[in-house]
Amino acid sequence: MTTTAPTGPTDVESAVRDRYGAAARQREAALCCPVEYDRSLLEAIPKEVLERDYGCGDPSRHVRSGDTVLDLGSGGGKICFIASQLVGPEGRVIGIDMNDEMLGLARSAAPKLANAIGYTNVEFRRGRIQDLALDLDRLDQWLASNPLKSADGIERLEREMTRLRLETPMIPDESVDIVVSNCVLNLVRPEDKQKLIQEIFRVLKRGGRIAISDILSDEPIPAARQADLELWSGCISGAFEERELFEALEKTGFYGIAIDQWTEEPFAVVDGIVFRSVTVTARKGKEGPCLEAGEAVIYRGPWKQVEDDDGHVLRRGERTAVCAKTFEILTADPYMDDIIRIDPQDVIPEDERQTFDGSRPTRRDPRESKGRDFKQTAPTNDGCSPESCC
Repeated sequence: MTTTAPTGPTDVESAVRDRYGAAARQREAALCCPVEYDRSLLEAIPKEVLERDYGCGDPSRHVRSGDTVLDLGSGGGKICFIASQLVGPEGRVIGIDMNDEMLGLARSAAPKLANAIGYTNVEFRRGRIQDLALDLDRLDQWLASNPLKSADGIERLEREMTRLRLETPMIPDESVDIVVSNCVLNLVRPEDKQKLIQEIFRVLKRGGRIAISDILSDEPIPAARQADLELWSGCISGAFEERELFEALEKTGFYGIAIDQWTEEPFAVVDGIVFRSVTVTARKGKEGPCLEAGEAVIYRGPWKQVEDDDGHVLRRGERTAVCAKTFEILTADPYMDDIIRIDPQDVIPEDERQTFDGSRPTRRDPRESKGRDFKQTAPTNDGCSPESCC
């Protein structure tokens, strides 16, 4: 194993581009993990794509009918082509990659898939996944007409890049229902990783989701190993440390962050550091004011108490007062199976809701839900049924 001098941005991107360019022409087994896909969804995908597929999980399992899907580092297009069938003709799939050979493979296969399934809903764009606003094909078109002839041209290039990001972003703000990725985040330089997570957040709609399959390490990776270009392009040296990925998602504003799949068998072990495939899911949608609507939730258990991503502590079996936004979040996926919703007897109209008092007691008195003047008396049920007591 050869260790090079510390890598710079050009070294890393060149190593990744060269290795995956070669892998687009001829399969390289070291770049993938065994993954089980829905075989019925593979039948329509051209053979050349399946033969040159590199991944470590199946984030497409989280795609729904009608979704707009963004696949980061789409490679030969396999996940995009699976997602195309899942979203159906009403959905849309966009693949992003910076490797010309991989894009060529995916773009040439797209018409074959469309012919097999009877509709077209997939497109592939060239760009860096940590900069989803800049379309590199558009930039190349501008450079063809405005070649750089001196140092002054660099300033013009930077202005054009800014214009493209603002006026014709490759992926606009809040335009995507779900972002998926399959073993690609680990190819991004450490200094760009937080920007990458922020870009994913930017393009997601409110209520949007992520499903990221990637290689994670159980310990920090030493600088010497991060400088090894072969390990880097092999999805190892640039891997997120386990806790690092979750911290980055939390910092950016995601909620409901969960481990969906954890592969027991390591992808690799280097100097005692274990690298394994993990699929992580999360959601966007905590933004907005906290308003009082008289709602409460009860945590079912089994833990004595839990804390959500905004610091609300939910004690088992206790009515907990929450704002309308938190109530909406906690009574939907992925929390709803663990939560009992308590709707107020008297609904507060949205335009009459006041700011939620965060300093109030966390317990919601039952009288707040039923109403202070609630005096109803109801007889016991006469008979037994699945909907009643006996």
